[in-house]
Amino acid sequence: MAIYNEGVVRTQGAPDPLVPQPLATAIIQEAPTQSAALQLMNKTTLSSKTQRMPVLDVLPMAYWVGGDTGMKQTTQQAWKNVVMVVEELACIVPIPIAYLDDADVPLWSQVQPRITEAVGALIDSAVLWGINKPATWGESVFVGATKSGNTVIEGTGVDLGQDVAALGEHMAQTGYTLSGFAAMPGMNWKLTGIRSAQGIPIYQPNMQGKPGGTLYGYNMAEVNNGSWVMPTAGAIMLGGDFSKAIIGMRQDISFKMFTEGVISDDTGKVILNLMQQDAVAMRMVMRLAYATVNPVTIMQKSSAITARWPFGAVLGVGTTPPTTGAIDVKTGYPTTGGQLLAADTGTTDVESLSQWEQGALEAQTEALTDAEGYEAKRGEAVERSVPGGGTRSTSHRRSRSQGTEE
Repeated sequence: MAIYNEGVVRTQGAPDPLVPQPLATAIIQEAPTQSAALQLMNKTTLSSKTQRMPVLDVLPMAYWVGGDTGMKQTTQQAWKNVVMVVEELACIVPIPIAYLDDADVPLWSQVQPRITEAVGALIDSAVLWGINKPATWGESVFVGATKSGNTVIEGTGVDLGQDVAALGEHMAQTGYTLSGFAAMPGMNWKLTGIRSAQGIPIYQPNMQGKPGGTLYGYNMAEVNNGSWVMPTAGAIMLGGDFSKAIIGMRQDISFKMFTEGVISDDTGKVILNLMQQDAVAMRMVMRLAYATVNPVTIMQKSSAITARWPFGAVLGVGTTPPTTGAIDVKTGYPTTGGQLLAADTGTTDVESLSQWEQGALEAQTEALTDAEGYEAKRGEAVERSVPGGGTRSTSHRRSRSQGTEE
């Protein structure tokens, strides 16, 4: 029988043993995104773990005087503290040395930008939405907007541009102005799609230009790092006076490589020994604080610090109007006497402490108790009886000016 279908051909469905298949060293991926909060908010450098900022809370008032001999009234001006507390965020990326040597791409140059992106998403989730926000930080932008009632639901006006204008009008009536926006992914294209009755683009007249960038002349940043909370649980846009939101940098993001050491879990169990298991690790550390200052305005002279807020939100269609409430403003330090305290209560939150922290807290409490007992005994010892039934202190105070003892 004649054979016509045999020969040396390429292997199908699997790598051919004779034909090399090179691996592209360029990884197909999207460019890392940045933190919207770090772009929009006011940034400052902190020199310690905490910083106290006085915020105007009470405005002075003037009064008419009745007649030539009328009594002039008094007034006051008062401030309250807003406290910033530095918190640390970090991560460790271990990689076996053998895997680093065998990889055809430079792994660390691929890992580091993604860590930076994850940091930005974590910060935005905390300060914009209150998700995984440290207990020592004040209210997030979105939660404060809903609690203060600074919200507009999409569709209230004839188009989204009018809804944003309605939010700006409302904010102006509270004494705060809109100076920037943080928006959901795709907001620039959503605004570009708005047309007039004649079909003319309203937001982007130049169809050849890049869409977006500003809204009503103010900066608008789309949050594309995965932290945005979409409607109806979140919002389509956050706007306000971003100079009132402060990010305090104690230590900017830093990376350090380790070739020796161990990685353990929270029980102390060693998970990876870098020296013994031939691995290296990259550690990222960043320390920062967040707070929003909300000074009293002339438009809300009687508003409490827990009721006024310099941010608002445009909520999605179908969102139920949120209920208002007291805004969480940190006006005091989170610790006293070196003890760890529960948020807003001033009491020791032992249940939330680790075993090591509980032991340290118990030792500290015991030391304070011993010190108080020592002072009490010392106070009794320095008092001695004198003739006549009185008491006299054995301590002598020397007059600096006369050089005599009393």
